[in-house]
Amino acid sequence: MNYELSNLPERTTKPRQYGFTMAMDKGMSVREVEDFVEVCADHVDIIKLGWGTSYVTPNLKEKLRVYKEAGIPTYFGGTLFEAFVARGQFDEYRRALDKYDMSFAEVSDGSIDLDHDKKCDYIAKLSEQVTVLSEVGSKDAEKIIPPYKWIELMQKELDAGAWKVIGEARESGNVGLFRSTGEVRSGLVQEILTKIPFEKIIWEAPQKAQQVWFIKLLGANVNLGNIAPNEVIPLETIRLGLRGDTFHYFLNNEKKAGTAPPFVTE
Repeated sequence: MNYELSNLPERTTKPRQYGFTMAMDKGMSVREVEDFVEVCADHVDIIKLGWGTSYVTPNLKEKLRVYKEAGIPTYFGGTLFEAFVARGQFDEYRRALDKYDMSFAEVSDGSIDLDHDKKCDYIAKLSEQVTVLSEVGSKDAEKIIPPYKWIELMQKELDAGAWKVIGEARESGNVGLFRSTGEVRSGLVQEILTKIPFEKIIWEAPQKAQQVWFIKLLGANVNLGNIAPNEVIPLETIRLGLRGDTFHYFLNNEKKAGTAPPFVTE
């Protein structure tokens, strides 16, 4: 860091098991990625190439090379997995992972109806090839999943071989974990945390108010995803209490500035 400040929350360091920031690349150019990693490489843990953008993005291999050289792993968005599966092209999807030297993959069913046992089978098969992130929740705002079902789905997917599970919110942050207004379904989150380990969940939280809510609930080292590239540095300041939203929260709460975030299981 550029200077010394006392009483800041202690952040985990890369490579970390929790305290993740997952950023979303929606089609950045190679030059944009070069600029991004120059500033943000220390603060972002993994990059999602949003939905099917990798299919139409030019110079894809060159862009992936820049991320790799910066020490930032990447993965294709879950919607691309669904696009292959919906067309009966799962084997072609696996070959695409190899072609682009992907070490992570996302398995989701937010846009298609997929039998959950079949989804878990895909997770198990892919986990033999790559590290799997699985997403729970629907992109359909009208489809409300009760808390017990979220817990059941998440646990089964972890048991099938998922490294972490992602709570669905879309890029907009108004479905799944959130109401159409962007408000957090707080009861849902609290109930999930009674059964699923804190460090195993990445909460998609693209809106600043959502990020603040999760950080105040779970501390500086909560896993957050679907962060816009230009919001990675601002998010890090929220995690550290260096933005008005969490300034007094960490300054006035020594326990919140400690090394042991809540809900972590070692």
